[in-house]
Amino acid sequence: MYVGIEQKIHSLPDVSEKRLNFIKNKNKNKKWNDESMLKANEELISELIEKRRILHAYPETAFEEYETTARKKKWLETEGLSVLPYDLETGIVAEVKGDKPGPTIALRADIDALPIEEEAEVPFKSTVKGKMHACGHDFHTASIFGAARLLNENKDKINGTVRLIFQPAEEIAEGAEWLTEKGVLEGVSAIFGMHNKPDLPVGTIGIKSGTLMASVDRFKFTFKGIGGHAGIPHEAIDPIIIASQFVLSVQSIISRKIDLFHNAVISITHIRGGRTWNVIPGSVMVEGTVRTFQPEARDKIKEEMRKQARLLSESQGGEVDIDWDERMPTVYNDSRFEKSVKQTTEELGYSVVEAQPVAGGEDFAYYQQTIPGFFVWMGSNSPYQWHDPKFTLDEGAIKVASEFFANLALTVLQDSSI
Repeated sequence: MYVGIEQKIHSLPDVSEKRLNFIKNKNKNKKWNDESMLKANEELISELIEKRRILHAYPETAFEEYETTARKKKWLETEGLSVLPYDLETGIVAEVKGDKPGPTIALRADIDALPIEEEAEVPFKSTVKGKMHACGHDFHTASIFGAARLLNENKDKINGTVRLIFQPAEEIAEGAEWLTEKGVLEGVSAIFGMHNKPDLPVGTIGIKSGTLMASVDRFKFTFKGIGGHAGIPHEAIDPIIIASQFVLSVQSIISRKIDLFHNAVISITHIRGGRTWNVIPGSVMVEGTVRTFQPEARDKIKEEMRKQARLLSESQGGEVDIDWDERMPTVYNDSRFEKSVKQTTEELGYSVVEAQPVAGGEDFAYYQQTIPGFFVWMGSNSPYQWHDPKFTLDEGAIKVASEFFANLALTVLQDSSI
């Protein structure tokens, strides 16, 4: 089945040809043609598009990316790239060693899909029921592989080593932390990554130093009372009353407890309590998430929510169990790399825009807790946002991303300050 779909995909027309020609013509008088820049020819781009479509047709979710890992290993080894012997069931790490001595930096791509039934009508539609690449990780993977190809063919220009991290389980925010524990960052001086941005056109890269994506906390408060008859509430302790007061009161934390110049949101997304109309339940569960951009706001919200939950419970004679999961820190871009990132983008003839922060989480942040790094938005010109069952993207972005990361690696490795 794998061979059949690969042959089918290989025969598909390049739907991005017009877009690629537009980019080429737009930049023909710029440094695009500078011989010092690494550029992907049409043959390589066609191959990368084909590989992206294969990955799209066979999506695998977090920590189940076995076939994806096997394909990546085969593709890397076919190109003579060194696969490092980490003990990984899913995910793969490889390296391109330059001919000149220097530090090691890393390029990261995430490889997992989502548990979503695909509704996009594309010829390479997901063949796996209930799973699809609805966040563009297939594009990320193909693009970083493209960067690896370009670097491997130009080892004489590399001052050091480029480590290639194809990471599992980004969607459940566990893959980066797991790989870090496995030691994949040992000896690495800096790391770089991206996420496709549907609302940016192809050929545009969003760049911003400092905080780009929010920290992510998940909370669950279980309010406990005493169940009883709905007609005799004075003999019960109603946890629904406590939970309702809590849901309303926590919103005042943002307006009255958090600095005006900080950014934060509290969202209650799940409430469960009771089973029927005439019984007061013994407990009610309230679940949700907190997103922040400043550590002070993150700590303050956690403190205030816990305080309010306890006070409200005690005032009604009840109790509360609190489960607080600090899932991800912020994605924080080291300003030392902003110049190199902008320079690479402009010398390739692409457009630089200031990246707009988003309150979504990204486990690339875990790498940045260990070593400095920089994360960019890569324009993908999609009519649908991440995680939409109709999500698609413009494959012309594969050329942009492949060339950007290959050339960024060269530029950063030439900087003696890392």
